[in-house]
Amino acid sequence: MGTDSDPAPTPAPGKQPPAAHVVLLASPGAGHVLPMAELARRVVAHGEFTATLVTYANFSSAGHGFPSALMATLPPSVSAAVLPEVPLDDLPADARIETRILTVVERSLPNLRDLLASSSPPGGGGGGVAAFVPDIFGAWALELSAELGVPGYVFCTTNLMALHSLLHTPELDRTTTCEFGDLPEPVRLPGCVPLRGADLVDPLQDRADPAYHFLVDLAKRYLLADGFIVNTFDAMEHEAIAAFETLSRDGVYPPAYAVGPFARTCSSGGQKAEHRCLRWLDEQPDRSVLYVCFGSGGTLSTEQMAELAAGLEASGHKFLWVVRFPSDKDRSASFFGGGHGHSDDPLSYLPEGFVKRTRGVGLAVEEWAPQVEVLSHRAVGGFVSHCGWNSTLEAVAAGVPMLAWPLYAEQRVNAVMLAERVGLALRPRGDNDDGVVTREEVAAAVTELMVGEKGAAAREKARELREAAAEAWALDGTSRKAFEAVAGEWKKAAAVRSRGAS
Repeated sequence: MGTDSDPAPTPAPGKQPPAAHVVLLASPGAGHVLPMAELARRVVAHGEFTATLVTYANFSSAGHGFPSALMATLPPSVSAAVLPEVPLDDLPADARIETRILTVVERSLPNLRDLLASSSPPGGGGGGVAAFVPDIFGAWALELSAELGVPGYVFCTTNLMALHSLLHTPELDRTTTCEFGDLPEPVRLPGCVPLRGADLVDPLQDRADPAYHFLVDLAKRYLLADGFIVNTFDAMEHEAIAAFETLSRDGVYPPAYAVGPFARTCSSGGQKAEHRCLRWLDEQPDRSVLYVCFGSGGTLSTEQMAELAAGLEASGHKFLWVVRFPSDKDRSASFFGGGHGHSDDPLSYLPEGFVKRTRGVGLAVEEWAPQVEVLSHRAVGGFVSHCGWNSTLEAVAAGVPMLAWPLYAEQRVNAVMLAERVGLALRPRGDNDDGVVTREEVAAAVTELMVGEKGAAAREKARELREAAAEAWALDGTSRKAFEAVAGEWKKAAAVRSRGAS
């Protein structure tokens, strides 16, 4: 993980002040862990900080902690800590992902308080704790940091539009009684494309679900933050950033710092250079292959998998499809590992004869592919994606347009923004959020993305965003300046705490 160039300026030579410490708390899932690790790397690269990455023992066995391979890529001034496991036996077996995560966060607060109270830079000494940075689920802990006199900044691992929609949730909860999916008018947020109520994050779609109340309460706690650090950049969300700055100056919300994009430069996982899909891509013409992957947690139903397969076959376009086990109950079933049903091979759920009929045109691989390397390959010309923000930024870094296929969490918000405001993505014309996207819609959307006029416009936008993303962290880039601004606030806080302790 990381970039080829130092993401922050090196402090001037001479006597340096003792390093202040930043504690970062990541919720489970690649969408949280990977950008949080990248934030830690950039924090310590700034030259005046050390950092501790914190995660939860409850989720470590599911691969949602900080893996040793990831930690090995980070500087020694970044350490890792794991909060002890807390009981979840009282939760129903079908509790939503968000309910499980937020319950762990809430029940881990005593252990987190102890960690924050005793935190110091690796090796001891230093300037004390400069900031506590939880992600959007960990914001429950902002009361602890305030109690301890430590500035708290929420790291939004997704985009500013998604954050703004979450901040608006308590107002929607207060002023409406119907399900959000039944709202008669779009939700209009300053600087953002209008959202249907049905496009708001998944846990908000059922007021009777405990996850709904968890999320509304969590959104209220965001206002305790001293600021938001957001994994986005000006060219991606210029209007939203400008509007949010006005709201912050007016005292409506804490300030937001657009410091992204944080995207991997190589995939995690072993033997990526030898993966057969890369060898297959080497044999394909430039920009001829559609890459199909729904992230580490996204899951299709059995029927939807069959329709997607038939649509890909009917389109006649080359494809590389990362196939995971289907689930007819949960679109995020792969997040904590889904059941394998009657087979240990996800390809066995594809239509009979599909793999044989499409041999030479397409390649279906089981469970995993080195996504960063795939997207960067010259043969890849499009990406069918769940619109998870990590995957989106990886597509931006590679200059690859998308076919938006959101499944859970805030992915529908992302899809609306990417398609209607940014122009990076197309959507299947049926937009069947609760139904099945038919094979005809799949074939038409794939063809439009790969060879149609709208697809050509999306490819041009992808090229523009790739250049803008690189410029955002240049010496005078907007994201670098935003990062330096928030780091400056942390230095001031650390200096005050150091004086108070002396």
